[in-house]
Amino acid sequence: MIHSATDEVLEHLWYAVEENRHVQSLDDLGAGIEDAAFRSAVYELVADDAIDSGLSLSAAGTHRARQIVRRHRLAEVLFVEAMGTGLDDAEKSACEMEHMLSDTVVDRVCTFLGHPPVCPHGKRIPTGDCCRLYSKQIEPLVMRVIDLPVGMNASIAFIAPKTLARLEKLAAFGIVPGSEIRLVARKPSCVISLGATSIALEDEIGREIYVRPCHTQE
Repeated sequence: MIHSATDEVLEHLWYAVEENRHVQSLDDLGAGIEDAAFRSAVYELVADDAIDSGLSLSAAGTHRARQIVRRHRLAEVLFVEAMGTGLDDAEKSACEMEHMLSDTVVDRVCTFLGHPPVCPHGKRIPTGDCCRLYSKQIEPLVMRVIDLPVGMNASIAFIAPKTLARLEKLAAFGIVPGSEIRLVARKPSCVISLGATSIALEDEIGREIYVRPCHTQE
């Protein structure tokens, strides 16, 4: 059964925790959800011990919110990276999908996408059991540069660097989402070609660049 109002409250409470925002009322959630339906949802969540009267998530509520956010952000990746949907349309569709997908389907979507660490907005995607049980025997739609077969062409899907400075440095070399690359070598270092330019990458950086393989090798 879909409980979209309760899901929305839990989702935005998760965002508040992520952003270190203190929530004292529904207005503080920043979602424009101050109405009777959402007040009723809050009462339901309190009764279910998902949140307390101060709008703080309980352990059970945190688990539910985590799953909602995981579904939403994976749906965004699916629509944007796999289907080429615009970000605005992907966001609207993800808002619908987050209320509908079962955990089993979500894990299959996550595996299909290659267990992406971030959504198209750069927000971290909560991991699932499938991420911990990931087997390289299952070829994902999106994989890390370091996992590409040598000689394979690919397009960069997204980058999940540890620092903004690293992202800016990669961008200066033209390593940005949408760029076409080819893995030239993996040892002694990861080397990619980008047009007529060859670029050596540290293994750590090669693990932060996610690509869609073209399955054509030279």
